[in-house]
Amino acid sequence: MLTPNLTADPATWTGSSLVSVKQLTPEGLHRLLVLALDMRTIYKYKSSGEFDRSHVTASQSYKTCATGKILSNVFYEASTRTSCSFQAAILRLGGTVINVNATSSSAKKGETLSDTIRCLECYADVTVLRHPETGSVPMVAATSLKPVLNAGDGTNEHPTQALLDIFTMVDCVANFNNVPPSQWSVNVLDGKTIAMVGDLKNGRTVHSLSRLLSTCGAKNVTLKYVSPEVLRMPGYVMEDVGGGGGVVEQIEETDLNSVVSGGCDVIYVTRIQKERFASEDEYNEVNGCYIIGNDTMALDKSGKCVLLHPLPRVGEIKEEVDTDERAKYFEQMENGMYVRMALLASVLGVVPK
Repeated sequence: MLTPNLTADPATWTGSSLVSVKQLTPEGLHRLLVLALDMRTIYKYKSSGEFDRSHVTASQSYKTCATGKILSNVFYEASTRTSCSFQAAILRLGGTVINVNATSSSAKKGETLSDTIRCLECYADVTVLRHPETGSVPMVAATSLKPVLNAGDGTNEHPTQALLDIFTMVDCVANFNNVPPSQWSVNVLDGKTIAMVGDLKNGRTVHSLSRLLSTCGAKNVTLKYVSPEVLRMPGYVMEDVGGGGGVVEQIEETDLNSVVSGGCDVIYVTRIQKERFASEDEYNEVNGCYIIGNDTMALDKSGKCVLLHPLPRVGEIKEEVDTDERAKYFEQMENGMYVRMALLASVLGVVPK
């Protein structure tokens, strides 16, 4: 199975794997995000009980387009949102799902990961795979006969999370700035400042997201990396971002309050990943280094700074912030289902005409 660049039209993505955001072209990304927007519009009602159809370009046939298709959902690491949203996505498209985890698979008997996936391909049409080993998903996709979607490989990438993150950024920034539906695109992020906060060393979500922001088609984006010294964004990721063309500046910071008061359009918070540390003592040295409360959000002078988090949170955002209209992390999670619906329909070749 090749993992080619995913070019302008998702209708041509049939049979393709997605293992890295590096595969996505700006045109292909835009079409996928608009497709996800259409799917959200079909499923999400206004309070009046009627659809907001301002973005819809296709019909409610989305609800049955994957009838007869089967997803194998393979997670060797714990997951709530990614696993459940992929399950919900295929079910909402009319398909079905087989769930597999490390304790229920033949991995316990010594079977290789590649063999497990090749066996599941006998039953399913597409595989979603999360694995703790960096590089494992691209390795499997290279020999798979059917599409493989990367749900996280070690500290490397999490491309579908980056897709839902950028979808939410575009949507929220557009809404806060009264951008008309006809201009809904990644270009609403032109000239914006995005702060990434927390465990930037181990966070595969920020690795994928920063890369995608540099190649998505938005121009002159500034990225501010806010972390303790020991959890800085890896140099190889910053090199990728610098070569992407869309990011004008990458700035490393340690003081979150000064970044917020200095002005930013999006704050993307990540948890300190305890499972990636060699010892409890090392983890405790940085745990709780950034905690966002109402006092932090009050530093946003514009009143339009979008607050995101891939979740789970473990104290880095206080629950008191949940009612702030700028806090969009639960909306972000819901958007993930629609984005994954669009992706599944594309790689399965069932996007309605």
